[in-house]
Amino acid sequence: MTEFTRRQALLLTLAAGLPLASRAHAAAQKITVALDWTVNTNHVGLFVARDKGFYNEAGLDVEILPYGDTGAGTLVANRIADFGIAGVGLFTQRAAGADLKAVYAVVQQETGQLVFNADRSEIKGPKNLDGLTYGGFGSAWENTLISTIIRHDGGKGVFETVTLGTSAYEALANGSVDFTLEVSTWEGVDAELKGVRQRGFRYADYGVPDEHTTLIASSNAYLQANPKAASAFVEATRRGYQFACDHPQEAGDLLIASNKDALTDPALIHASLKMLVDGHFLRSHAGVIGTVDKAKIEAIGTYLFRAGILLDGDGKVLKEKPDFGAYFTNEFLGA
Repeated sequence: MTEFTRRQALLLTLAAGLPLASRAHAAAQKITVALDWTVNTNHVGLFVARDKGFYNEAGLDVEILPYGDTGAGTLVANRIADFGIAGVGLFTQRAAGADLKAVYAVVQQETGQLVFNADRSEIKGPKNLDGLTYGGFGSAWENTLISTIIRHDGGKGVFETVTLGTSAYEALANGSVDFTLEVSTWEGVDAELKGVRQRGFRYADYGVPDEHTTLIASSNAYLQANPKAASAFVEATRRGYQFACDHPQEAGDLLIASNKDALTDPALIHASLKMLVDGHFLRSHAGVIGTVDKAKIEAIGTYLFRAGILLDGDGKVLKEKPDFGAYFTNEFLGA
């Protein structure tokens, strides 16, 4: 478990001597966090930090906002939420002028993979996907990603796309589409538990830079106005993810108990969390947890820029490569 910084320890010591009314007032700073999707194991550290009292100990009252029609990045950039879960969309939104900055890396490596049914013996490598049908989710990023993977294996990178959203997984299972993309630590685990036999290709093995698939972002406006609260939140959040790595069974039970209506398959939650921990996604082989890797940000940002995916506020392709160092900070992680 991550230790408190000296500043936090001093604050708690001082708070212990305050009258109850003053202590309650000091602990009441409200922070909102927007989710990027329905509750899943990527979010475990947030719920652990909230329900184990780590946020309260840091002087925060944290509300985890449910996923809705408006994306987390948009809510954060417009100051409706103070923090939010972000992915590759952080790059596209930031390039277009959105006020976003990553402050925490939830996963230390790519969790996505391209998958197809295991009985497709004719698919021996990505180049065999040329001319087949992809069940997708409607973003330009997907087409660039898949084309890169196929071309890296010697193919042309030409395929048909049917936009299906999450029903792509059912379509793959019944053969309506030939391949799709999935999160290995969620849909991949779910498929294995259901006995669905799949094979797949890791993005990083075929020319796509490894990346932090999931980040926590805030806005420069919020960070500049609330540096102490931001530090307290990020550090307490890291404690939550640290706890999940050290005590995955308890963390999984807590996540389920906090979201009984949404998480109705305990086996999936625990198997997914086991993969996140054992696969060194939440905490790297070197023990890194939460820190954003500058090289990863630069690599995936440059990849998106060269692919013409990053557009300015007028919808025009960026002509000059952005300063991707401004897209993230580790300053709120503390020591």
